[in-house]
Amino acid sequence: MDIKFDRIAAIVFLAVGVLFIIGSRSIASSSYGSVVGPDIFPFFLGVLLTILSIRLFYETFNGKTQEKKKEKLQYKPFLIILAATLIYILTLESVGYVITTFLFLFVCFQTMERSKWLTSLIIAGCFSCLVYFIFVEILKGTLPGWPIWF
Repeated sequence: MDIKFDRIAAIVFLAVGVLFIIGSRSIASSSYGSVVGPDIFPFFLGVLLTILSIRLFYETFNGKTQEKKKEKLQYKPFLIILAATLIYILTLESVGYVITTFLFLFVCFQTMERSKWLTSLIIAGCFSCLVYFIFVEILKGTLPGWPIWF
């Protein structure tokens, strides 16, 4: 990538990360009787984005300049993942976290690398169930459960 673009992106992501951290502090700390409040996730996203943007900015000074190669943009995978994301958002409440997250991850993994469908099934299933178990059972948070018809 272009060093100038990476520096600008690092600064923009740093600003977004800091805004996430500041914005998460104004969210109520607990909701629905949950120990883990809705402010935790955006706060840690902001911290993670801030750390990664600082690292990207640091790497722009240590990295060697690469030759610019004209790469063909891949619109089809982008559009598939965008559509999958919109469907995920629209169906999360009605279908539930585990099923929608499993299907979303499986579609995204298959869009990126088609030949490894068994690996995609295993990773998507384990991730969906593990995150649901950790967040709901261990951290006592709330996520959309299983649908009534399941």
